[in-house]
Amino acid sequence: MSPNKHSESAEWAIQEIARLSGATSRTLRHYDAIGLLAPKRTASNGYRMYGPEQLVRLQRILMLKDLGLTLPDIARVLDEETDEVRALTKHAQWLASEEKRIARQRAAVHATIRALQEGQDMNAKDAFDGFDHTQYKDEVEERWGKDAYASSNARYSKMTRQEQQDMMTEGLEIAKGFARAKLGGLAADSDEVQALVQRQVAWLGHTVQPVSPQYVGNLAEMYVGDDRFRTYYDDALAAEGTSAPGTAELIRDAVQVWASR
Repeated sequence: MSPNKHSESAEWAIQEIARLSGATSRTLRHYDAIGLLAPKRTASNGYRMYGPEQLVRLQRILMLKDLGLTLPDIARVLDEETDEVRALTKHAQWLASEEKRIARQRAAVHATIRALQEGQDMNAKDAFDGFDHTQYKDEVEERWGKDAYASSNARYSKMTRQEQQDMMTEGLEIAKGFARAKLGGLAADSDEVQALVQRQVAWLGHTVQPVSPQYVGNLAEMYVGDDRFRTYYDDALAAEGTSAPGTAELIRDAVQVWASR
């Protein structure tokens, strides 16, 4: 039976839900153990069985997880927003907005690549189309609170346009450094990679104070869990005609080493 059929009597075993959703059976059992997603019932053979209501909840869990939220934060969001249609509608609107923004970013990056390859002058305004940091306002407030966004935005807004561009350029250079380290097979605890972490922490300090190990660690987890950041870091060398899959994971691992020290 397909999950597209939403009759109340429809049920799917944990193995099928795992196959369709990409979440492992172990993960689903963990969600049950912590009270995040209980099955509809447990069959006589011990299999956990899921119905349409559980499928909708799992969909929301996976979407929130993709945004980088921790499991406790996901539980809180689900408890606070019980109107599933409204929640999913808001998420669909956000996805549509992200699709447009990413298309603008892609066009900006391709324009920069062409300018570099052909030796043309770059248009600074066009180069940063789609990269406006204020688009993350709601997301930052959701993850770290309104004070975190207000403080970061205040620092960023006080910068001159040149300072903002210099900051973004430095961020890209750091990303390129991590990508080259990944291609070079450098370990997360190597001196070269740890030096890049130090640069990343200093770079974050332009808009965030204090830059705590917990903050950097959470951010590094988001680099891996959020496709936008993963793509940014893995494709940091796109202008050089190459990519370095796994760069986001290298950054996360390197930050964990840095924080442990």
